[in-house]
Amino acid sequence: MDAPILAFLADTQAPMWIEALFLKQRNNVKATQAIFREILKRCPETLYWLGDVVVLGYKNGAWPMVDTFLANCEEAGIDVKAIMGNHDVMGRPKKGQRNFQKRFPDHVPTGYAHVTDGVGVILLNSNFSTLTLDQQKQQQAFYEDTLRTYDDDPDIKSVIVTTHYAPFSNSRLVGSSKPVQQRFVAPYQASKKAKLFITGHAHAFEKFEVGGKVFLVIGGGGGLKQPLHTNPFKFEDRALEYKPMFHYLTVWREEENLHVCSHRLTDDQKGFEDGYGFVV
Repeated sequence: MDAPILAFLADTQAPMWIEALFLKQRNNVKATQAIFREILKRCPETLYWLGDVVVLGYKNGAWPMVDTFLANCEEAGIDVKAIMGNHDVMGRPKKGQRNFQKRFPDHVPTGYAHVTDGVGVILLNSNFSTLTLDQQKQQQAFYEDTLRTYDDDPDIKSVIVTTHYAPFSNSRLVGSSKPVQQRFVAPYQASKKAKLFITGHAHAFEKFEVGGKVFLVIGGGGGLKQPLHTNPFKFEDRALEYKPMFHYLTVWREEENLHVCSHRLTDDQKGFEDGYGFVV
């Protein structure tokens, strides 16, 4: 493959002890380390990290494994962009944000964007409780303006929107985010070039099609797998038969089309295999 690869990863936080009381552990930290090694081996042009990078962002002791991986990415020439999840600001939000910003200096709390091979990726902050009303308005204006700018820019072939919280999910534990639905879904659906809305938060792989647009949940970076609502579903999952424990995503562009592939860690955790894939 000659086209530059975009990688997407979410929810690499180590399990909290209280979570482990209800959900089964599966060598979660080792699984995250395996994903890190696999991403370094694949060497994408850009890695987009969609939040819950660590279990508690304010704790300095939560970061060494991530710091080592980021140093290895820099050595390999992998550009890393990230947004904050709820674990990154849990407990002591201001210190969590400072620790996060130190690792990801390009991050902008009111949203920012990055382009890889003609694919514009918009990275939005869905931790609304950490934003003032003015900051929320600033982010909304940035988001809608960027979508319009990308739609009018001939150098931008496709657009991907990312948040941490998922607008749609069948997770029994975290479910869907109404604020993300209300603020971010309609502009995405109205954009001519926006093809994917990718999120984490729910620890599962899910695919939804709402209003003619694709929404992916890829929260398989290492957190404890969450049970999903089934029969009846809250939302119709188009990847019903694909429910890996640990996974990450790659995307590459062919003209205006995006080729999408989820890569799953095998059950014995000895390697990776290509899982669910599609073109949009």
